[in-house]
Amino acid sequence: MNQSVTTKVAVISDTHSYLDPRIAEIIRECDMAVHAGDICGVDVLDLMQPRSGKVIAVAGNNDPYCHLTNTALPEVTRFDVEGETIVVEHGHVHGAQQPSHESLRKTHTDAKLIIYGHTHKKVVDKSARPWVVNPGAAGSTRTNGGPSCLIIECHPNDEWHINEFRFSDQ
Repeated sequence: MNQSVTTKVAVISDTHSYLDPRIAEIIRECDMAVHAGDICGVDVLDLMQPRSGKVIAVAGNNDPYCHLTNTALPEVTRFDVEGETIVVEHGHVHGAQQPSHESLRKTHTDAKLIIYGHTHKKVVDKSARPWVVNPGAAGSTRTNGGPSCLIIECHPNDEWHINEFRFSDQ
């Protein structure tokens, strides 16, 4: 019997120098982790410890002012999981208050999934392909009801599931 392996991707954004420890614990249970910008501290990236150690991050609109690292983070990055493309960007260039999902989709037509941050509001939009998601804020700043994250379960047979997590404010 052929057992398929699922790749679990933790998705966070907008930590603003603080990663909620409950979300850090979820990341440890995943195969890889993605940060969609406004990291504002290298210690946040150090706390992201997925099983493989693979962390993907992009710069948010606040990161240039945080002196995050000596190496600039990309504004947009893309990578493949189970034969599908995931694109990550902070999203602020697609609309300051609410990034346009239409604009994101037109910019990244070949992706299965687009991850963005910026608004601090958790969104899962599977109304069209590519899917567009925002994990909300994983820190303590403007969490809109508590820190949140997403876990993307990527199956080799093209069936992906998005699990949403929100914790109460501490």
